[in-house]
Amino acid sequence: MMAITRFDKPIGSFLLLAPTLWGVVLANEGYPPMGLLAIFIIGAIVMRSAGCIANDLADRNLDGFVQRTRTRPLVTGALKVSEAIALLLTLLGVALALVLLTNPLTVQLSVIGAILALVYPLMKRVTHLPQIILGAAFSWGIPMAFSASVDALPSNLWWLFTANLLWTVVYDTQYAMVDREDDLAIGIKSTAILFGALDVRIIAALQCFCILAFWQCGIRFGLGAFYFASIVLVSGMFAYHLWLIKDRDTAHCFAAFNQSKWIGLIVLAGICSDFWLGSAGLVNPR
Repeated sequence: MMAITRFDKPIGSFLLLAPTLWGVVLANEGYPPMGLLAIFIIGAIVMRSAGCIANDLADRNLDGFVQRTRTRPLVTGALKVSEAIALLLTLLGVALALVLLTNPLTVQLSVIGAILALVYPLMKRVTHLPQIILGAAFSWGIPMAFSASVDALPSNLWWLFTANLLWTVVYDTQYAMVDREDDLAIGIKSTAILFGALDVRIIAALQCFCILAFWQCGIRFGLGAFYFASIVLVSGMFAYHLWLIKDRDTAHCFAAFNQSKWIGLIVLAGICSDFWLGSAGLVNPR
């Protein structure tokens, strides 16, 4: 169970949880109710695991041909398909129970989020842009956080959504660069394959657009120095990751992907610091 739910590899949970927490904190001006915070933390972890199971079910006949995935439990026979399906349905049931504790708008949005999570593995067969679907899935916690908090979808949230979508495409393209040769051999599509020799340059362009979206988000939400300092730090990490992947060494590409978890934490720290220590937190205490 640990292997198929990736509880032993929590980076995916970090990458899904970070933008969700950005949304929860922003929507509640730095002071989210503990009950709501618990719903979204548990929900993000549960849905990440559900997404991993859906991915392994979809790729069970292909994972054996990829060096990184050939020991997954559905490939080795350590777990039966029926057992994986039962576990997936259980996790989706838990996620549904959690979202039912919110409001009707959030329940409706959760259906879209679940669809995105479940169809992403199939997109690798039909388009070279599955990372965009993954980005939408990993960003969907942001509108859900606002809907659960204020029962509305303020237009400003889409700047944060866009920033996270672009960031997801960046780090998952770096991840796909690790598997590029294996994916080409078995017919799996990705942005790493689509970008080809321009991969590093296109990643750099996506990073720039991501920073612009983060910056615009800060302006729209009236955030201050702590937040913008965090975005400057993210810019520095982006530059370092470009240096890491410049030669397309698979170990360095994976290292760049693995370090992405710190980016989510840096942005979260910037948002929280603005409310707790900056002018926003002093003006609007809760």
